[in-house]
Amino acid sequence: MKKISVIFILPDLETGGAERIITTIANHLSRDRFEPKILLLRKQGGYLNFLKNDVEIIDINTERIRHSLKPILSEIYRRKPDIVFSGFGEVNAYLSLFIKLFPKTKFIARETNVVTQHVTRKDIKFFYSFYNNYERIIAQSDDMMKDLIENFNVKQRKIIKINNPVDFDFIDEKLLYSQKPECFKYNYKNVVAIGNLSARKGFDNLLKVFSRLKNENVLLHILGDGKDREILHQMKEFLGLKHVFFHGRQENPYQFLKYADLFILSSRYEGFPNVLLEAGACGTYSLANNCPGGINEIIQNRVNGEVSDIDNHEDFSQKIMSILHQSYDKEAIRSSIKSRFSKNIILDKYEKVLLDLIYK
Repeated sequence: MKKISVIFILPDLETGGAERIITTIANHLSRDRFEPKILLLRKQGGYLNFLKNDVEIIDINTERIRHSLKPILSEIYRRKPDIVFSGFGEVNAYLSLFIKLFPKTKFIARETNVVTQHVTRKDIKFFYSFYNNYERIIAQSDDMMKDLIENFNVKQRKIIKINNPVDFDFIDEKLLYSQKPECFKYNYKNVVAIGNLSARKGFDNLLKVFSRLKNENVLLHILGDGKDREILHQMKEFLGLKHVFFHGRQENPYQFLKYADLFILSSRYEGFPNVLLEAGACGTYSLANNCPGGINEIIQNRVNGEVSDIDNHEDFSQKIMSILHQSYDKEAIRSSIKSRFSKNIILDKYEKVLLDLIYK
């Protein structure tokens, strides 16, 4: 039986959510049925090390997404894959206009964010009017699906909701060798937040919340890097937050999650936050801002976490203290995530979508 050739498209394999998902899907697909390849604008990033050797990498060596269209289309024309799976919002948008050029290839887009929240440039929004050219669009959450239907007139029958998977094997392996971070003080409660230091992650709000907790024995550890690093450092100094620490990107963030007393997601919007899933996989209770992007699909109230409105800084700070004075069942938190989002459950759904495209 001829194998189904699939080309996945990403800018690179840096350690982000979309990159992790595509790497996991490509590794997981049955090799009896599929021949996966990954087309990268730039062959770089930490997930290159986790990709199986039989996944061919096509490197078009292009810095900017808008310059990548011609080489992407050339590779599709030359290789004539059965399926093209675009896994990054901006590439999805540009590609949608050219799908009709390849009538024998099935195109799938995996949307990475709630588009109206994330895409501000009108020239990119214009391309979303061609989104119905895709055979299937994968939305990670109800919020994302609703946004595409209501604001971009995407046909509901084209959209399939598939939540993100959690790779428990990968995380458990990392946890085996995880020691309590030296920066965690024993007489203090240790709270962790992780994400790109940019406006969408809402760390400015989180610092304002912690300005109300200066006299409490609570430390906030922020992991990640990004363009707002200097502004956030200045804000920390201005607010006099001696109990807040920026640790930059961490090779093993799971040791912070494992030993944390609480994980906080302060984002203004999300796609479907992997870090919230991973906190649960580490058995850590979460407090999440009530923002668009599947938060309420992940949080089971008082089981694996709670949702609150971070814009109300005082209430949110009181919620943190209330949670830190209680204890939670780590195994119940883990099983809450595992029963719904474990790798095999989610990846089987992806495989079914790909097979249905070819054999429907």
